[in-house]
Amino acid sequence: MKQLFSLTLALVVATFLGACASSSPDVIQRGDAQRLAHVEDGVVLSVRSVVVDGSQSGVGAVVGGVVGAVGGYSGSGVQREAQVLGVLAGVAGAAAGNAIERFTTREEAVEILIQLRGGERRAIVQAKAAEVFNPGDPVILVTTGGKVRVTKAPR
Repeated sequence: MKQLFSLTLALVVATFLGACASSSPDVIQRGDAQRLAHVEDGVVLSVRSVVVDGSQSGVGAVVGGVVGAVGGYSGSGVQREAQVLGVLAGVAGAAAGNAIERFTTREEAVEILIQLRGGERRAIVQAKAAEVFNPGDPVILVTTGGKVRVTKAPR
């Protein structure tokens, strides 16, 4: 029963971490709503797919370590053996939790190279979204609170 609980807890945490990791240009953070944004016109020069590496905040390692230690400790009726199993399972759980966090927070993204009207060039990396960019597309760069997102220009 404890092992089922531990597994369920690990899956819930992994799902939670994955849900928290969104840098999608389609999702606006609450603090950026109703703020004046700087807008620049440009044209897409090139687009390439990239991967944004996952985060390693330590939450996955901590949760994995605790779940592993509890599961390992309950794996034996002999006190000394249970302690050793708890430590070993805790270390393995921490490594697994760290890997799960890194994998679930990883994102597919695009790097967009843009030529501004004044001749300057900018490169922006943002998560893949509903909009697909192609060379020659007119776009706007929206800068709010130091964060930039690219969207197609209204026609």
